[in-house]
Amino acid sequence: MRKGEPITTYTGIDFYILDPRPEDVADADIAHALSLMCRANGHFTRFYSVAQHCLNCLKEARARGLTERLQLAVLIHDASEAYISDITRPVKQYLPTYIDYEHNIQTMIYERYGVGKLSEEEEKVVAMIDDILLFYEFETLHVRSFAKELPEKKACHDFSERKAGDVEQEFLQALRELSNRLVD
Repeated sequence: MRKGEPITTYTGIDFYILDPRPEDVADADIAHALSLMCRANGHFTRFYSVAQHCLNCLKEARARGLTERLQLAVLIHDASEAYISDITRPVKQYLPTYIDYEHNIQTMIYERYGVGKLSEEEEKVVAMIDDILLFYEFETLHVRSFAKELPEKKACHDFSERKAGDVEQEFLQALRELSNRLVD
């Protein structure tokens, strides 16, 4: 018997937050949910999804010459949010139980896609890319920037308002291509 109550995903899978399993993770669920979830809790000047953020992170990882394994880690670094939602950083720090669930689910997702456990240095690289995009997102999509000095970026990023379905398909394609290469 599994712990807790499940959520029912887009594809109809029962996903147990307290008992996450690799067989309950579907590419389509991650791509669909993240493409409909707005970054910054909806406080940007226009819709900009978590999936589009992840795709921009992937562009940055590629421009920096990261391995395909780390590119995949960067692409799916927010995949746990497909199951437990996105909570802003200022709030998340006060929710240690949420942080534990997020970590457990994200670790399982990394394992599911062949990324495995990230080293401390690899985690720092993923976090750095996430932060770079965060700064540029606020510079572009918010009424004010909170960066005194913008960090160096290596890629051109797309902060335009895009159709969720298009972003979903692009995310899904990138996920499948990278995860298939890791398995081969």
